[in-house]
This record gives sequence, structure tokens and C-alpha cells, in this order.
Amino acid sequence: MRLLCLLTCLVAQQGSAEVLFEDRSAALPPHTYEGGWEHFVGGGLAVFDCNGDGLADIFAAGGENPAKLIVNKGAFRFETADLPALTHVTGAYPLDIDADGIKDLFVLRVGANVVLRGHPSCRFERADDLWGVPGDTAWSTAFTAWWEDETTKPVLAVGNYVDRSAPDGPFEACDDHRILFPKTDGYDAMTLAPGFCALSILAARDARGKMALRLSNDRHYYVRGGQEQMWDIAERRFLTEADGWETVALWGMGIASRDLTGDGLDEVMLTSMGDQLMQIAQGDGRYKAAPFEIGTYAQRPHVGDDGRPSTGWHAEFGDVNNDGLADLFIAKGNVDQMPGMATRDPNNLLVQTPEGRFEEVSVRAGVASMQRSRGAALVDFDGDGRLDLIVSNRRAPLELYRNVSPEVGNWLRIELRQANANRDAIGARITVETGQATQSVQQVVGGGHAGGQLLPRHFGVGEAQDATIIVDWPDGTQTRTSARAGGTHLIEKP
Repeated sequence: MRLLCLLTCLVAQQGSAEVLFEDRSAALPPHTYEGGWEHFVGGGLAVFDCNGDGLADIFAAGGENPAKLIVNKGAFRFETADLPALTHVTGAYPLDIDADGIKDLFVLRVGANVVLRGHPSCRFERADDLWGVPGDTAWSTAFTAWWEDETTKPVLAVGNYVDRSAPDGPFEACDDHRILFPKTDGYDAMTLAPGFCALSILAARDARGKMALRLSNDRHYYVRGGQEQMWDIAERRFLTEADGWETVALWGMGIASRDLTGDGLDEVMLTSMGDQLMQIAQGDGRYKAAPFEIGTYAQRPHVGDDGRPSTGWHAEFGDVNNDGLADLFIAKGNVDQMPGMATRDPNNLLVQTPEGRFEEVSVRAGVASMQRSRGAALVDFDGDGRLDLIVSNRRAPLELYRNVSPEVGNWLRIELRQANANRDAIGARITVETGQATQSVQQVVGGGHAGGQLLPRHFGVGEAQDATIIVDWPDGTQTRTSARAGGTHLIEKP
């Protein structure tokens, strides 16, 4: 119970407000993620502003269907936009590769991945050759990016799943991964091995405070001999038990991270078949499994009579009632028809209480979908300061929910800007201090399941009217800014 007490003592003390969503799925253009066994996984969503109007737009993987770009026209109106024809897409991540202020897309596929360069008015063109990004034929299911030299393009890391060419596969046939390092005329590819079928990877500062690449691996295909992995970015090596990295093997599918205790170290949520494992960052650089009583394991369906284990995919932290406490959404759904796993497996919306526990509210909130969900995003689509929800499903249409919670706290959004190649300050930490609490998030690209977002970071601040924003920039410098609640604050590095 010590860890639960730690959360209790450090989180904000506002009471939890009622959370309510209304189904606005009919506002979206028709789109479904479909396909055979190669699309049992994937189905990611990339959410970003593709035309600079301050509204969040959507790139949705389609599997055997073409991927779709959906532009937000405001007031929960959405339209399909032109996009280069791409099929066999598993997911995508937004980032500004060329530092022109317009988000680009790294698109994951079963087969050669694609880089799309963004242009004004949500136009995209293929940029693989232009930027010298080498292609491959792997089955890619995970992505992350970071900057090691802020005068060059980002490092791109691609996580691959099963090696489809292995003659004795698919079991024990996990493919190696690739890390693409920028050079003058493009990228050099480095193989990262061994690979244990990663479905999510994330480059971020770990519990040691060092940049590391976390890989969450699916033991369904590596079967034995594999584990969750952490690769030290500076030292170019995997951590071992001698480093305090304990062996954990699970059916890893998604990664979410956020500082829940106010100590400046991120807790990590790992989705899986069965237990959803939350790891609490320790002061000695290690991680410890959260106590069961915290309420995040979500190992079985929370409604109905199907007692078989759940299957978790995308996980994401976000404050849905703006009380200053990060909540947690988990997309759930059977891989296909796996008999040992629940087939009616509702999504989770876990609202954090002032005591540091997480309470399941998805049924009364109206988001307990029974579809085979995959990707998702908590995003304020209409700019009213409340996080809405979009969910991608396998063999079922996209779902969109508007947050109409009647009583929510104050909020603010923070956008970072630098005058170098790392324009969005990937690798920074944003800390928000009010009289009630201290919250922090890392500015990252990666994690989730096959998709993520790159938008101004949302913070609920409860009853606070003012906040101090502390930014620890990637180069180690720090700035402090005072801000009023209720809007988006652009912070530019001096």
C-alpha cells in the first residue's frame, strides 16, 4: 500500500465531477479498419492540426481499406480530404520532420512504410525519396522519434512484428526493428535486435532520468525467451537486471506514460491480454508494479457475464473532468475470435479519485463500446476545454464522443516552439504548478498502439485560475511562465 499512499499524498485534492459523453459518431465520414490476420493488430489514429486552424484533424489507418484523412471543420463537422492512396496501413504518427511548421506523417504499413510531407491546407505528398528514408518490407506496428542533434532531422525508430518470410513462423518468428539515424543526404538504418514482436515503442526519459527506448512486446508470438525491453539511447545498449531493469513478459500492446505523483518521473501503463500493468517510477531509477487496489489492472470485462480475460490495446492519460487528476482510457477488444479471451469486452474509462485510485465510469459516461477497439485519442475537438474521445475499431466504424460533462474544472493548453530543427521541442518536460497540485508531462512522439497525437498539451487545473508553467527544454535549459486558465499558451524558447 506504500505506492498507493504515495499517490494519495501527492495528487491534487479536488473532488471528482460527473463525466458524461454524447455519441457523435454520425458526424464522421464512413471508415472502417479491416483485413486478415496481418490486420488483427494496428488500427491506429494520428491526431494533429494539418491546416493551422487550431482544430484537431484525424488520419485513420484502414488496413485493407485505404487510409483516410478527416478534416475538422468546427462544431463537430468533419469532411474527408484528399490523401495519396495508401492501403495495408496499420497506423501513423505526426511529427514535423523538416521543421517548416507543418506536421508530417510517418505511416506504418504491412510492407514498405511511407513518409508523407505536409503542405498547407492539409495536402500531403510522398517524401520517402526526398528525405532519403530507406524502405523495407517488414510488418511495422510501432513507431517513435526523438532528436539527438537539434540542427538535423529526427531519429526515427520503427518497431516490427512477425517476420512473414520466416519459413517456420509465425510463432517464435519475431522480426528485428530499425532505427533510422539522419545523415547529410538522408538516413542510415541500424538494426535493433533481438526483436520480440513490438506493438508499441516509446522514446522518453525513464525512471533514471535518461533517454531510453521502451519496447512493449507481444509474447503471443515470441512465446518464450522474450520480455519487455528498454534500450539506453546514449549508450546504445539494452538494459539488464544489473541496471535494475527487471524481467517482465506480457502480451504487450500499448504504452502510455505520465507523471501521476508530481515527482517529475513518469509512471507507465502497459496494455496486455489479461492484466493492464501500471509501473510506478521509483526514486532509485527502477519501476514497481502498482498495487492491485489502485484499480488500473482492468483484467476482465467490467459489464456482462463474460469472465474471460480482457484484451487491452491503446491506452492514454488525459484529464476528462479537468479536476487536476489524470484519468485513463483503455481501448479493448478481442484480437478476432480468440476463444480464451472475452468477446464482449467494453472499453475502460478510469477516472482518478482524490485518493489516487481509478474508478471505472465508462458505462455511465456513455463510452463503453463493445466493438473490437484498437486505436484511440483523447482530444478537444471543438475547443471548449473538455477532452473528447475518438476510437478506431476492427471491422466496425470509427466512434466519436463529445465530452458534455456538466461540471468541469478550469484548464489550459500549452504549445512549445523552438527556433531549430526540433521545432516542437520533442524531449521537453512541461510542468504546471498551481496552489493545489504539480503536474508534468513529457513532449514525446510515440507510444499508444499504432498511433498518437501532436497537439498543444492539455492540463486540467481544477479551481485554479492561474498557473506557473515550467519547461525543461531538450537542451537542459529551463523557463518559467505565468499563465491564466482557459486558453492555449504558446511558449517559445528564448
